[in-house]
Amino acid sequence: MTDVVLFHHALGLTPGVIAFADELRLAGHLVRTPDLFEGRTFDSIDEGLAYVDGIGFSTVIDRAAELVDDLPVDVVYAGFSLGVVPAQYLAQTRAGASGALFYYSCVPVTEFGDSWPAAVPVQVHGMDRDPFFAEEGDIDAARDLVAQAEDGELFVYEGDQHYFADRTLPSYREEAATLLLARSLDFLARR
Repeated sequence: MTDVVLFHHALGLTPGVIAFADELRLAGHLVRTPDLFEGRTFDSIDEGLAYVDGIGFSTVIDRAAELVDDLPVDVVYAGFSLGVVPAQYLAQTRAGASGALFYYSCVPVTEFGDSWPAAVPVQVHGMDRDPFFAEEGDIDAARDLVAQAEDGELFVYEGDQHYFADRTLPSYREEAATLLLARSLDFLARR
């Protein structure tokens, strides 16, 4: 069993995020899903990002850090899109992380320090034509990050959807989502 902290995307802590966490739980993992938006959910990425712009990315990170403060340090930090920001921050700066799973996003490691902690294993997942992942530099940041990790993997799927593993949204792509889940479970089984 692996202890996982899974941070939601810009739509908030939605049924799709909970459903994914439940898949990990069915495999025997302890999965926590903190709500960084304090109960708010949104119908579009733009609405969610407008909320984040209003409170500030630093508030999102601060909320995440506060929510994990009492948890053991040897957890896997995971995040969907916006949730990658606090997951990456914590995996990179909170000593003792046992791994990181980043879905649809990755920020340059220099946002949170000089480099990725080489001993922290990581997987990054995204689509090759996703306008956020492929066209805004996330894929390049992911390549750099996994190159710095002793156990780093980047999985790029064919397609142009952002939230492709969320089965409650029109962007869901079953084949890619099934592969993402299998790879994530394999990663967690090795922790």
